[in-house]
Amino acid sequence: MKNLKLKFLPLLLVLGLVLNSCEAVQNTNNSQRGAGIGAAAGAGLGALIGKNNRALGAIIGGVVGGTAGAIIGKKMDKQAEEIGQALPGAEVKRSEEGIQVILDETSEIKFAYNKSSLTSDAKQNLKKVIKVFEEYPDTNILILGYTDGVGSQAYNKPLSQKRAQSVADYLTENGIKSSRLTVEGRGKEDPRYTNDTEEGRAGNRRVEFVITANEKMKAEAKAEAGE
Repeated sequence: MKNLKLKFLPLLLVLGLVLNSCEAVQNTNNSQRGAGIGAAAGAGLGALIGKNNRALGAIIGGVVGGTAGAIIGKKMDKQAEEIGQALPGAEVKRSEEGIQVILDETSEIKFAYNKSSLTSDAKQNLKKVIKVFEEYPDTNILILGYTDGVGSQAYNKPLSQKRAQSVADYLTENGIKSSRLTVEGRGKEDPRYTNDTEEGRAGNRRVEFVITANEKMKAEAKAEAGE
């Protein structure tokens, strides 16, 4: 019996760390979250959360934590505010050391049913956020594409990839380095609204930006923090 307990002890410790980390994420503000989640715990928690929320999982998986994380968090606070001003119709969320920008029908960066091309209005609105991206070159941008729930995932995932790629191509055409960008199609996963109504399906046809610190920003923040 003693040996059995010892075998389960590491698992119990891991579960305790994950549960405590989840509680910490829910009960702190954005800057505190960046300071409070360690890099190792963040990576494990990010993988866990990423199964259900790709954007939040990517943000938490890349945290630095400590004082350096708080420094990065303050920079992200400012960038998030500027993105919100540039795209008042977009939903901008600050999480830990990153930013999630949700572009759906309210932001005028939307996609028609079964289409992946950008409209002229979408391009004009993307130009506004490109200016903010240029001001903060030391960030990585994950572009997630989504579809509504009509049809199979086998069909929808490539379509969502094309939507995300359309946005990435437009960003690079307008001066954003391709090395900053990662593109991922999620298909009909992670729906934000019900797929039982046309309005809900339109809201699910979207692209999201996930903005995180690159290695240069992390190194500078650690140097400033003396870590």
